[in-house]
Amino acid sequence: MRLDLTDRLISGNKWFKLSGYLQQADAAGCTGVMSLGGAHSNHLHALASAGARFNFPTVGLLRGTECQTPTVADLKALGMQLHWLGYGGYRKRHEADFWVPWQQQYAHFQPVPEGGGGLLGARGCAPIIGLIREQLAAIGWADYDALWLGAGTGTTLAGLVMAETGAHPVYGAMAVPASHGVQAQVTQLLGQAGLADSGYQLLDACRGGFAKVDSELVSFMQACEQQMNIPLEPLYTAKTLFALQQHVRAGLVAQGSRLIFIHTGGLQGRAAALAAFQ
Repeated sequence: MRLDLTDRLISGNKWFKLSGYLQQADAAGCTGVMSLGGAHSNHLHALASAGARFNFPTVGLLRGTECQTPTVADLKALGMQLHWLGYGGYRKRHEADFWVPWQQQYAHFQPVPEGGGGLLGARGCAPIIGLIREQLAAIGWADYDALWLGAGTGTTLAGLVMAETGAHPVYGAMAVPASHGVQAQVTQLLGQAGLADSGYQLLDACRGGFAKVDSELVSFMQACEQQMNIPLEPLYTAKTLFALQQHVRAGLVAQGSRLIFIHTGGLQGRAAALAAFQ
């Protein structure tokens, strides 16, 4: 499922995670939207792109100290107002009063959790299941056996589990270490939706940490791109494909299984991720 083709700038799963927050902001009469992320954030890039296209101001609260990356350059060009929080300041993002000073500075701005997380973000991803079902006939399938996708916060995965209601298992290849709390976030989101903590499986695919890229992964990604003629990126999609290959080789996927692999976009950060590896 090529969500990377959803939109040239508001790409992949980012549009789906943002949709509920943008609808909420519009209903509440908010004048702008603000959120958080790093210097290569796909989420902030999508938010800034949405603001530029639909003519609303955006604010980005960034991790670390000021630096220049292709993503940061795009955020500025798209009109996003940036604030660098340092690392200690960014770690406070989960505290109950984190947004208070920012809402005082940017009155009537809709705050959006890191990565478009939260229940609104998860529910925004539910329509992806409908898009998948609409396209099954085109490939000659009446149904499918499982979904596979990368997981950074677990928001998209949780939304798919909600929409599936147990019909098909969802496999999430974690692009971050387990210590980042993806499992706890998925459990919390499903609980907030009134659902059991089931219907999915999380797999370690981070290869030593978030944004860690190695020669084996890059070679695998390039081989896949040449074979499929589909652009990938190394932080989420390529790691997930690699994890799926390992799963198949380990005999954990029944022969003849019909798997839907979700390309979650993120291509705007591809060049920088590969440059950092080189």
